[in-house]
Amino acid sequence: MLGDIESQPLSHFAEELRAAGTQVVSERVDVSSPGDLDALAEKAYAKFGGVHILCNNAGIFPPGAPVWKEPLSAWHWTLGVNFFGVLHGVQSFVPRMVQAGEEAHVVNTASVAGLTTRPLMSAYNVSKHAVVALSECLFSELRLSTDKIGVSVLCPAWAKTRLAESTRNKPPGVEADPNASFGFSDTLKHVVEEGTPPEEIADAVVNSIRANQFWVIVPDKADAGVRERCESILNRRNPSVRDLRERSTPLV
Repeated sequence: MLGDIESQPLSHFAEELRAAGTQVVSERVDVSSPGDLDALAEKAYAKFGGVHILCNNAGIFPPGAPVWKEPLSAWHWTLGVNFFGVLHGVQSFVPRMVQAGEEAHVVNTASVAGLTTRPLMSAYNVSKHAVVALSECLFSELRLSTDKIGVSVLCPAWAKTRLAESTRNKPPGVEADPNASFGFSDTLKHVVEEGTPPEEIADAVVNSIRANQFWVIVPDKADAGVRERCESILNRRNPSVRDLRERSTPLV
């Protein structure tokens, strides 16, 4: 069962899977709309009789700006997709999973940005930290309710996807100008192009489901940034400032 806001890539991928012999149902959905996720869940259960793996994976990245300059519309868009999209998926599918009483697993895509922070990524950082917290709560609450449903939170570093092109799906009324990003957008495109292949991340997800492993951090070298932040908290040390940009641009 596939859901995506972009109809053409969704249809293309569904046809690829069908050509490989997989039974596929695809639906255009906006994850920021709870009604869309409810409808997707109803169709999934009606067609397949159950859902055993849920991947809340939709996400966007608005052009970078300092906290005091990031438009509220961009904040609402980012949180609407990155955080509320995950919450809507959980609330639409997990009650059905619990009621079914069968083994199942929920994978929520956060980011290493949900475990660390960098400047000019405030809305994105906040949304991903929220997904990590939500996932930890979900893990504990399900453990107190059932031994059949596992939870993983996926925290990849930069992945080789179209994340840097998120404005292609920018809804009307959202202020997100890639030309006013203080030199951040070009750097973002570069690091994404050099990022981890999606296939490697997918393998890590499959392995985490099989092992019932909560933390999925890819690649392993991302551990260094997570460790540094944890140590700074425990040692009451001020955060490290890491500017992702290749050349400094004043944030004024």
